[in-house]
Amino acid sequence: MKVLLTGAFGFIGHRILTSLANREKAVVGVGRSRSMNIASDFIATKYVDVVDGATDWSGYFEGITSVVHCAAVAHGKRGDVWAVNVEGAENLARQAAKAGIQRFVFLSSIGVNGSSSLLPFTEEAHPNPTDVYARSKWEAEQRLWTVQKETGIELVIIRPPLVYGPGAPGNFGALLRWVAKGAPIPLGAIHNKRSLVALDNLVDLVITCIDHPAAANQVFLVSDGVDLSTTELLRGMGKAMRKPAWLIPVPAGLLLAGATILGKKAMAQRVMDSLQVNSSKAQCLLGWQPPLSVEEGLKRCFPDN
Repeated sequence: MKVLLTGAFGFIGHRILTSLANREKAVVGVGRSRSMNIASDFIATKYVDVVDGATDWSGYFEGITSVVHCAAVAHGKRGDVWAVNVEGAENLARQAAKAGIQRFVFLSSIGVNGSSSLLPFTEEAHPNPTDVYARSKWEAEQRLWTVQKETGIELVIIRPPLVYGPGAPGNFGALLRWVAKGAPIPLGAIHNKRSLVALDNLVDLVITCIDHPAAANQVFLVSDGVDLSTTELLRGMGKAMRKPAWLIPVPAGLLLAGATILGKKAMAQRVMDSLQVNSSKAQCLLGWQPPLSVEEGLKRCFPDN
């Protein structure tokens, strides 16, 4: 087995890259940075300036049996996001299929299902992407299924919720900085439920899906298997960094009203809404279990503690 990995120098891709090498699996990591210096007998690195519908992947597939596509743009103008996330994914898959690649693993997003849930999402839930990034991932999935039907390449789609780990960006990173500062946080009375996935748990499922026979042509949701409220997450962060979070129990309705006045309603909803996923399909079909507990996953965010 030899894997071509795009987005190999990003938050998720780099951990997949090193985890494959640690398991003595050959991998070609592709990214834009030309400053990465990775010493491993199992890793080769290549570079591409942009991943879009015009990218020429000839010369990248020698000896490759599977592609893991992590490269994506999370923010920006719709045209720029679409060019990379949709057209780039389709173009890579078509060229991979033409080159005889057996399997294409696509890292999508739980945003395809929606931004909040009343009941845990499953793979069969009706898609409801609500922002440009999520809609681009949903469109990419549809185009990849077309490629799969036309070429026979095996397709695996993984939709993670919020991914946390060392150096995590986005909302998790922001919450982490709040706790680290020791400042009062008005999120001590948020009773939502959110599914998260530790970086190493997600990576473990991705690697499982690279060659597991039962993963072919399947969609998987993934989580740690334990849902936390925002308040519980902040307390867990404080415990992991050995610096208890200073949480003020402000009612959720009051917080939302204040955030709305300040033009931050969408941000507040992301923190306070529930978003749960049911990852039992991966467990039943692949025999996969998340190797890390939430507590261990949070501890790995702070390797020096």
